[in-house]
Amino acid sequence: MAESQAPVLEMLWEAHDPGDTLEGRFGFSDGESAGRWVAGMLDQHWGVRVDSCERIVMSGGNALAWVGTPAGRMLAKWSVVPDRFPRLAAVACLTSWLDGRGLPVSAPVPARDGRLQVEAGHVSMGLQRVIAGELLDTADPVSVRAAGALLSRLQEALAACPHPDPDPASTHAVPAEPLAARVLGWLDTCADHVPAAVRDTLRGLVAAAPADPLPRQLLHSDFRAANILCAGTGIVAVLDFEEVRRDHRIVEAARSAVLLGTRYHDWGPVPVAVHAQFRAGYESVRRLSRVEAAWWDIVLLWQTLTFVPPGPDPTGWGASALSQLDEGLGAPLPR
Repeated sequence: MAESQAPVLEMLWEAHDPGDTLEGRFGFSDGESAGRWVAGMLDQHWGVRVDSCERIVMSGGNALAWVGTPAGRMLAKWSVVPDRFPRLAAVACLTSWLDGRGLPVSAPVPARDGRLQVEAGHVSMGLQRVIAGELLDTADPVSVRAAGALLSRLQEALAACPHPDPDPASTHAVPAEPLAARVLGWLDTCADHVPAAVRDTLRGLVAAAPADPLPRQLLHSDFRAANILCAGTGIVAVLDFEEVRRDHRIVEAARSAVLLGTRYHDWGPVPVAVHAQFRAGYESVRRLSRVEAAWWDIVLLWQTLTFVPPGPDPTGWGASALSQLDEGLGAPLPR
């Protein structure tokens, strides 16, 4: 590297010392040695000269390095978890395909030999260009509606995607059982801490919902503020397709509305009005089917309840569920 200044080391969400993590998980004694290694990888496999390594952020077995190059800022992302390598290669191909369809994604930069994800020794690495933008602000209704519209477009594209599920047998896979069985299964096994009146309301809604089958397809599955870059009120990139999996469109759409404001720490709900704004944007591209529309509020409530903690609820997931009930899902419940 032309500059020897050590990169800033950070954890994305874990409360661990980044220096210890860099050494314990990734095998580097300090940020400067990690930066030199990244520069060597990019030079060898991509023919990219790194002038500076600005920042390295770690999460689980993944690390991201922001680097300065003669062609602009770029982002190198690598994993040291071999079981994930095939999935990472498949996701890179999928993201490149979406880029070719005109979707705003952070497309992988091909290596010298054409690979989109390079396995070298004990790592799998991909390279992207840094896209300028800010994370989605859910206080801006225009941006929220734009996010809903983009999710609908993304789902339409993925429905026609020729690439298979990157890893259908992995922990990312969603059970193929009917949606009603999934919701009731959660109520039976995971909802003891949720007030009985709320559980009973959700059971009643599921019982009254249409039993018509809902199609399944490949979906992004982590569409929320942490993965949506905006410039002004326009969306310039959807990031991080590593959670891609097969599920129902309505599950992703409603779950995205619930989690839209979440970033890296202290996840909390958005106001009910944001759910409506997001749905309006979504349906500006594709209207929900009769069955999907019947399930929208049910999945909103279900997904909200899955984030209600057994003890203190500092970010207000329980209050969000109650506000949804007050808005028309059922009679107002006592506080």
